[in-house]
Amino acid sequence: MGIADQFKDKAQELADQAKKKTNEGKGTGREARGEGRERAQGASQRASKTSQQGRDRAQGAADDTRERFDR
Repeated sequence: MGIADQFKDKAQELADQAKKKTNEGKGTGREARGEGRERAQGASQRASKTSQQGRDRAQGAADDTRERFDR
């Protein structure tokens, strides 16, 4: 086997590795987007819950204040 054949073989090996990594990266990106979407939905739900709790507390404070001044 000559040097030219060795270079061709090595070049083909490296090309195959690059192609494999490229294909692996595609799946990882999709998974990451899915995980990011799930995290965003969870954060949105937590923010909504926290916002509702804040409204409930504010309503309770307003009711307490009304009761104090209605006397």
